[in-house]
Amino acid sequence: MDTVEVLGSHMAYVDEGDGDTAVVLLHGNPTSSHIWREVVPRLSGRARVIAPDLIGMGASGKPDIEYAFADHAAHLEAFLDAVGADRPVLVGYDWGGSLALDWAARHPDRVRGVAVMETFLRPMTWAEYPAGAVAFFRALRTPGEGERMALEENWFIETALRATNGAIADEDLAVYREPYPDPASRRPLLAWPRQIPLAEEGGAFEPAAVAERFDAYGAWMASTPEVPKLLLTAGPHALGSPAMTAWARAHVAGLEVAGIGEDVGHHAPEDAPGPIAEAVAGLLDRLA
Repeated sequence: MDTVEVLGSHMAYVDEGDGDTAVVLLHGNPTSSHIWREVVPRLSGRARVIAPDLIGMGASGKPDIEYAFADHAAHLEAFLDAVGADRPVLVGYDWGGSLALDWAARHPDRVRGVAVMETFLRPMTWAEYPAGAVAFFRALRTPGEGERMALEENWFIETALRATNGAIADEDLAVYREPYPDPASRRPLLAWPRQIPLAEEGGAFEPAAVAERFDAYGAWMASTPEVPKLLLTAGPHALGSPAMTAWARAHVAGLEVAGIGEDVGHHAPEDAPGPIAEAVAGLLDRLA
């Protein structure tokens, strides 16, 4: 992997292929660029493909920051500038999808296209959140309980990854585990669930600052039919539920929806790298 200095720390990244188009692959919590290992070679013959480890994750640095959404967005912005990804096609799942949409909304003249899956398209109520995850995420957002789960027990690596994508091989799980040998190193993993803008029915979304950024990229998605947007769907459904897909069809301009198969877990690039790469290649064809 390569590394580049970013905002007083460093970010590690995979950089393969070349061409006028840069495809940037953004991972989620608690994975790293390793999750794109079967997608990168499928795309690098036709574009420059860049897959960073988000700050605090994978082989990237772990500076003493809050790891709020704004921190990740700032580091991603500086990273893209540092590696010369001037007019990227952004591809992301989970938080990587949200970071992609946030960057696109703040750089509307630079983004060429976006492809997202299993991501947060807008703030959600607890009633809309995947039912099987509500109890876990309420606990993760509870002071003390979240620290026990995410920091002491390493819940995201040891439990959640296997629960959502049971076919992950031990050697790949070891790659995801390596950057988090002790509780202090796992702070970025705990920060993420506390950044999801959620609300009780009729209540205010918290954290409000993240909800505002989600609303901003929602407005961008609705008002930019000239920018191709690809929503990849799979099953069983988590964040990419049929209801959320229906919302996207009604509210996102320039949207194409494509399925990437059934029996695909939340960390979709683990289970469906081929269909994901094929769908992104189709997006590149349309842009060409």
